[in-house]
Amino acid sequence: MRGESGVIVGVCISHERASVDQLETAAADSERVAVETLLSNPAVEEAFALQTCNRTEGYVVVPDRADGLDALDLFTRSVPDDTVVEMGHEESLRHLLRVAAGLESIVLGEDQILGQLRSAYETSRGVGGIGPMLEDGVTKAIHVGERARTETEINEGVVSLASAAVRLLDQECSLDGETALVVGAGEMGQLAAKALAEEVDRVLVANRTVPHAEHVAESVDVDASAVALDAVDAAVSEARVVVSATGSGDQVFGVSSFEDAGEVSVVDIAQPRDVPAEAGRLPSVTVYDLDTLESVTAETRSQRRRAAEAVERIVDEEFEHLLVQYKRKRADEVISTMYESAEQVKASEVNRALSSAEFDDEQAEVVESMADAIVSQILAAPTRSLRDAAEDDDWSTIHTALQLFDPDFGSLDQTEPPAFVEGMAVEDIPDGMREEIPNAMLDQLSDD
Repeated sequence: MRGESGVIVGVCISHERASVDQLETAAADSERVAVETLLSNPAVEEAFALQTCNRTEGYVVVPDRADGLDALDLFTRSVPDDTVVEMGHEESLRHLLRVAAGLESIVLGEDQILGQLRSAYETSRGVGGIGPMLEDGVTKAIHVGERARTETEINEGVVSLASAAVRLLDQECSLDGETALVVGAGEMGQLAAKALAEEVDRVLVANRTVPHAEHVAESVDVDASAVALDAVDAAVSEARVVVSATGSGDQVFGVSSFEDAGEVSVVDIAQPRDVPAEAGRLPSVTVYDLDTLESVTAETRSQRRRAAEAVERIVDEEFEHLLVQYKRKRADEVISTMYESAEQVKASEVNRALSSAEFDDEQAEVVESMADAIVSQILAAPTRSLRDAAEDDDWSTIHTALQLFDPDFGSLDQTEPPAFVEGMAVEDIPDGMREEIPNAMLDQLSDD
């Protein structure tokens, strides 16, 4: 279903297809800059951008899909085509609802995305990017995200390896007042750093690309700093716990990395492993791997899968409501035009009647009220029919109504007969309407 002024077109570059580097390449300097840039395109009527560590998404309201994809080249021009998902009107709306519900997140049902969506909405609205179409779509998405988390258990328990790792470490040793080392600045490393930041006093983030480590360190609400990967042995000596989650094909640590580290607990969630199995034989070192974490995540993963089915039903339900909402608005636009047209005819006829005889104020009020009542009763049935037509996607009826109920009907500066009387013989036009049509137009109808 498309709106009167255009359609929504969207693009998504997310963790499902793109690397961290590609996500950074696709993103604009900020959501605000992205929206302002999109709005500078003459074809763009509304614009919205969502940029997180997992996704870069842009949405515009434009006359057609080609205009939209051209504008959204802002995000897609520098990344491979196979990392980009292009979305039409209804695809964009459904995707927004799924994102807000947490169904598109790495951690199924995670809460952070809902806050990020709210923030992006406020940013876009603040620079004039949110109009009537995106207002309905984005606020509906936020509503769906709230329903998903209050009516289901989609955000309950532990489901990511990173959060499971932190829970396991917290069970095995006291983290209060300690320093934690996170190795790897990808999605799993980011999740681990944020989870550890809630338990420890200090976080070190090690990564081959130091700016990525700095980005993770800046994102946590605790004292944090970044170190280069080749300095990881020195960082281990400062840490009580280590979570390693790189994407390296080679082991990051050697046994020697832990020989002088003191008492340390290590969770290795990399695949392949970052930590050699022999390190666990050192008396002061405890190493946990993916197999250890499986029991921690199994129960809650199953719980969230069941909850996700309920969330999918919420998305389906609210998506249908959203489409009906758009359709009703479109019908209301036509109905407003219809009443405007009728109001002009009514006003003209009432003025004619009042000027043809002497009426006191009370009598004039009765005439006005009677005219209003007649208009309301005559238009009640067409109003219901137009709303039904919109919900049934009967846009030919809507279009015909727009032509029939021309708000300029009766205007003396018209140069052509109103669409309402097109094709009618002069003698078939009701007297009240015929008097509103200039003689030249009546002659034109007669000639036709």
